[in-house]
Amino acid sequence: MQRLLQSGAPPPVEVINAGGIAPLLLIGDHAGNAIPQSLDALGIAEADRQRHIAWDIGVDALGRSLATRLDATFIRQRYSRLVIDCNRDPDTPEAVPEVSDGTAIPGNYGLDSAARAQRVAEIHAPYQAAIASALVARPGAVLVSLHSFTPALAGGAPRPWHLGVLHNGGNDGFARAFLAWLIANAGCTIGDNEPYRMDTTDHTVPRRAFADGRPYLELEVRQDLLGDAAGVEAIADLVATGLLACR
Repeated sequence: MQRLLQSGAPPPVEVINAGGIAPLLLIGDHAGNAIPQSLDALGIAEADRQRHIAWDIGVDALGRSLATRLDATFIRQRYSRLVIDCNRDPDTPEAVPEVSDGTAIPGNYGLDSAARAQRVAEIHAPYQAAIASALVARPGAVLVSLHSFTPALAGGAPRPWHLGVLHNGGNDGFARAFLAWLIANAGCTIGDNEPYRMDTTDHTVPRRAFADGRPYLELEVRQDLLGDAAGVEAIADLVATGLLACR
C-alpha cells in the first residue's frame, strides 16, 4: 500500500512557537482542512471542504494570535477531520465519517482495516504523540483545546452563545474558573457545556488531561466571531486576558 502522505505533502502536525514559556499548551484538533492528494479530495466539492464539516473555522488564526500574545506553544492538526478526526477515538466509526452533517463523504465509504490504520498511523497518532511530548515537557501546564461552532444548527435554529466552555470530569477547576470569569467579564452570552457537552465522544482532552489530573479548558467560539482579522484579535484579547486572570 502506498503512503497516504506522499513525498512533498506537509506533515500532519504544525507546532507554532515551540519554545513558548507560558504555563499552558494550546491545541487545535480541527485547525486544518487539508486533504492528502492521494485521497482525491475524498470525493467532496471544494465548497464542502471550506465548511465546518471539514474543520473548525477560525481556530488556526485564533491559536496563532494567542501563542503570540501569551508566548505559548500552539500545536495544530493540518489535515481535515473528514480524513480522520483527531478528537475521536480512532477505533470508532465517528473518526472517519461516511456522512457529515448530511453531506456524503465518498472517499470514506467502506474503508478496510488497513486503510483506516494508515490514517491513524500517518495523521492521528503523530498529532497525539506531539501533544503528549509537549505535556511531558510542561508538567504544570494547562491544556487548552480550541474549537469553533456554527452560528446555527443545520435546520436553521440559531445558537445564542458567543463562547462556550466544555468540562466534564478530570481536574476541571481551571475550566470552571474560566467559565465564571467569562460570565462576569465577557459581556456576551456564555455557554456552560453549550453548544456541545464534553462526553465520551471527546478524545484529546480526556486522554491527555484526565488521568494525570492536569487542569484543562476546552473552549468553543462561534465562527462568525472569527470571520475576519479584527474579530480574531478581539476574541484573542478576551481569551488571553481570561487565561492570565485564571492562571
